[in-house]
Amino acid sequence: MRKLIKNATIVNEGSIRQASLVIEDDIIKEICEDDKKPVGSVDEVTDATGCYVLPGVIDDHVHFREPGMTDKADIASESMAAAAGGVTSYFDMPNTVPQTTTIEAWQDKMERGATESVVNYAFFIGATNGNVDILNTIDRHAVPGIKLFMGSSTGNMLVDRREALEQVFSIPGLPIMTHCEDTAVINANMAEAKAKYGDDPDVIHHPGIRSEEACWRSTSLAVELASKCGARLHVAHVSTARELQLFKPDDPLITAEATSAHIFFSEEDYKIKGAKIKVNPAIKTKADRDEIRKAMSDGRISVVGTDHAPHLISQKQGGCAKAASGMPMVQFSLPAMLSLVDEGILSITRVVELMAHNPARIFEVARRGYIREGYKADLVMVRPNSKWTVTPECILSKCGWSPMEGTTFNWRVERTWCNGQLVYADGQVDDTLRGEAIRFRE
Repeated sequence: MRKLIKNATIVNEGSIRQASLVIEDDIIKEICEDDKKPVGSVDEVTDATGCYVLPGVIDDHVHFREPGMTDKADIASESMAAAAGGVTSYFDMPNTVPQTTTIEAWQDKMERGATESVVNYAFFIGATNGNVDILNTIDRHAVPGIKLFMGSSTGNMLVDRREALEQVFSIPGLPIMTHCEDTAVINANMAEAKAKYGDDPDVIHHPGIRSEEACWRSTSLAVELASKCGARLHVAHVSTARELQLFKPDDPLITAEATSAHIFFSEEDYKIKGAKIKVNPAIKTKADRDEIRKAMSDGRISVVGTDHAPHLISQKQGGCAKAASGMPMVQFSLPAMLSLVDEGILSITRVVELMAHNPARIFEVARRGYIREGYKADLVMVRPNSKWTVTPECILSKCGWSPMEGTTFNWRVERTWCNGQLVYADGQVDDTLRGEAIRFRE
């Protein structure tokens, strides 16, 4: 099957240019510029006049909740939301039920991905205080890396012993993605807040409980250990300007991720959004948000993910102690990021670097993340100046709500191709299609 995408404005590897693409089966076969005609006939034509074609988004940070929490989300529902948002590949986190801390649990999730996911999938394996031997045996070509919780977490996934931390940071050949918050600081802050405000302090106190100091202590320790052990460190969801002092632009070994919550909201939004924007680490000040936005341009932030973490709306009721932390975002992250292009905060080429090129480079994704001949045809077509508003009716995540409800975007995802297959078009996901297991370091 040969497909032609013609008259596209292609954004790729720092350039914006007019070209047409030939897809043959699952591969980008030909990139035709300067009125060059494709070689041979094609079976299907898409006219991309007026649209931009980007590499499909690689979301390095999602929680699709399967297995064990499928009342709020599952691989099928959330991968469809991903497709509708131009996300063609995702890396899922290990804090499911059971936790993905054994080879057997990881293999089970891989089988679920093959059966249920409409886009490409990969699953982190999680570190514990006692599973270093298992981490050393995982297939390095099939996992994005090791997820390490250096702060509050569920079950036994909090790694808090110095010896265990150094063992994890000494594992060769795999990136370590850390959640960095200091548990002792958080616990002390929570006790103080409860003494002042009662058993469930209002959510406006969340950034004071999961504070800048809690983030700084843990992130600085992670950077120290990575530097000592020569580890490949990727710090998830940086939430403070202070932490950003620890990162250098385009550092090959120590990198940082920003997530949608900390890019688009500040503590001022708790008054309107309430616990819908309660996430860990907490959304903090407008100054923190603005510095994160600046760091996305100057290279201190290398990757934008979503930390897509659905909960039922009933589970988001309450304050700092009772409301669940996490929010769904995978369907709306690309249109939201493109809104920053309209505001002059980012260039569209930088958006592509943050959401496609850099995740592919940092995690060494095989043949994805770029528009190159011979690469997998993971592509998204977006149309500018096409206003639409997020309503409950358009939300595909199983939880049925979004913190972006009521937001009007200027960019619309029109089509998403995954492995050359048109998985999303005209507002519809083709749920008969299945993505592929992502390969790494090949």
